[in-house]
Amino acid sequence: MSKLTPIFASGLLTCSFITVAQESPKHYQSFTGFTGLVNTPSAEVLDAGEIDIGYNNQLDYRGSEFVDGHNYIFAAGLWQGLEVSGQIAANTMHDNMFRAHILGDKQIRDLSFNAKYQIPFIPSNWFNLAIGGKDIGGAANQYESYFVVASKDWLDFRFSTGVSTSKSTIGMMDGVFAGIEWQPLDWFALQVEHDADALNAAARVTVPKAWLFDLGTLTLTSRLYSSTDHSDKDTFYGINFSMPLSEQSRADYQHVKPAPDNAGVIAHLSEQGVHSAESVRVATSTPDNSALSAQSIDSRSTQAVNVSELNAEIRALKQALVTDGFENVQVGMNREPVIVVKFENPVFNRNDIDAIGVVLGRVAQYISNDNAKFTVQLGKHDIPLLALSGRVSSYRQFITDGTAPGLVIRQGMMDVPGGVGWIGDGAVNSPYFKPRLTLSPALSSTYATELGVYDFSLALRADLEIPVWRGAGVNITAQTVVADTEDFEPGDTFESRREQNGLERAVFYQTFDLPFGFYNQTQVGFFREYYDYTGIINETAWVSPSGRHKLYNNYGFFDYEDFDGDRDYHVMGYQYHWVEQDITFHLSGGEFWQEDKGMKVETKFWFGDSYVSLYAYDTDVQVAGVAFSIPLTPRKDMAVSEYGQVKGNQAWRHGVSTRIGEDSNALVYKKGYTPETSITLDRTYLNQGRLSGSYVYANLARLREAYLTYK
Repeated sequence: MSKLTPIFASGLLTCSFITVAQESPKHYQSFTGFTGLVNTPSAEVLDAGEIDIGYNNQLDYRGSEFVDGHNYIFAAGLWQGLEVSGQIAANTMHDNMFRAHILGDKQIRDLSFNAKYQIPFIPSNWFNLAIGGKDIGGAANQYESYFVVASKDWLDFRFSTGVSTSKSTIGMMDGVFAGIEWQPLDWFALQVEHDADALNAAARVTVPKAWLFDLGTLTLTSRLYSSTDHSDKDTFYGINFSMPLSEQSRADYQHVKPAPDNAGVIAHLSEQGVHSAESVRVATSTPDNSALSAQSIDSRSTQAVNVSELNAEIRALKQALVTDGFENVQVGMNREPVIVVKFENPVFNRNDIDAIGVVLGRVAQYISNDNAKFTVQLGKHDIPLLALSGRVSSYRQFITDGTAPGLVIRQGMMDVPGGVGWIGDGAVNSPYFKPRLTLSPALSSTYATELGVYDFSLALRADLEIPVWRGAGVNITAQTVVADTEDFEPGDTFESRREQNGLERAVFYQTFDLPFGFYNQTQVGFFREYYDYTGIINETAWVSPSGRHKLYNNYGFFDYEDFDGDRDYHVMGYQYHWVEQDITFHLSGGEFWQEDKGMKVETKFWFGDSYVSLYAYDTDVQVAGVAFSIPLTPRKDMAVSEYGQVKGNQAWRHGVSTRIGEDSNALVYKKGYTPETSITLDRTYLNQGRLSGSYVYANLARLREAYLTYK
């Protein structure tokens, strides 16, 4: 190595000491899959909801030397203090490793899972402490290591030290390690570390976020120097792009201030799921003066109401909701007065809470009577899903001042007050016989196999839904292949996993809302699960009054058209929604599509309308994986016209998995799998498991933000 490199780095480091720190150094991704320096981790982690996609060419070849290769790293902050990442390490991109081994060219192509957790409860002015592991679980672990590390920020420096154990034959991350990060400028940082084997130095340059239209942060890294004797070159480089997974995470909204007279009652209602007309009065009174307050409310509600003025206001309200794109809109009132609104949401397809926020905001905007109450019913295809009640004046104060509103929420059908007169000729803007076309990618892929780092088959999928009557409709799905890598082409290795041209699904569905929180949906029609089947799927689900708990039973029977090859599956499951942390836990078990029997667990970490999930299943194989779901459509879609609607997929999911508990890492295909269409109870009616009073209470700030954004 040229002597100029360390001399230049040392000189730059010395000259930069004149800079005065303005804030703590930023955290960066290391070359080895963690937030850290070059080869070593720091005790910092990605913020919850932040993702980082990186590439570098410093390949650790089986822990014995560093060569010019490829590292692809995807990292995400799942929870406060928890960071996970997946890494693909490979010598080449597309070489056939079977052929290479025969020719004596030993290559590596490895997929590993990494995790790091920052220990809480340590005062922030002391230091940060984290534990972590690399290449956890899986089979044929090439890079398994475990560590504990502490970091301390001082001015614009960060000092890190720790101890680790690893399988590295050269001793990297096998013993005590330490490092110093120095960020004299917002866009420039220097790093020096000892990785338990060698001394390394690197420089990082960050592209200003404004240059990238505020989408994210781009960082360029170069390892300038290393004292290792196990490298075929002195300089390696890397590039990383980081961004928040969703713009609609809770951290992005103004905090809702508690209302001093009803915050405790609202929290109690959220936990117990108590929803009655009398609860509205309780929620607006103080504990010591409940009788007096209720009497005062009753006396005010009997005051004279300007009926003509109120009529004009609710007519304007109804027109505004239709203009917003809502369907099945009904608005009425009685003389108390109670304003009653029924609507369906075909435009805020990412999340029904945005539609609820806009409708409640419209009520507060158009109804001027401070004594008026309201009841709002959200439905889907004439099936009632969620009802919200409260006082117009309280909700208006929530919009203007950000104080918690006195909402009472119940699952399913609302209690319609007596004496309601409806404005106009019934419901306006019927949802029926209007086609809704959803366009999205369909992707089948493999990672880090002996045939390539990444192989895929990509198709453009068109999903057509036509509602025909209450809870019923037709769903047709077709697709056309856009691109295949060589290994996915017809006649090649992964042909059986290839996306196919033509019709994928053609079903009729019927959904029922049953008493006591039960829902049932049946789908009958054509299913292409590689072969052509005529099938029936039936799902029954129960949702608790608070919406935190869900039980479901899913059964399917499929008749193969060409010979006696019938299939059936039967899976039962449970979901718990920890609304305070926006995390859902899923447990299911039974007999799956491939006749594999066992259990499946999954945890979804939600960030707005996106999530990152960790899952595992144990059927006739043991598999663990990570998946993500993102919306591929605007937050507000185009309104449904008489000719229909075109939109994107509100929840497109993709995942990567690997075998665990075995010595080999053979590919697994459609284990722990059940067929489904784009019309399901969870996706179409229950807002991906988030349509509940508990969820609304936990996301009040988003109600307000949605109205202020789209009013």
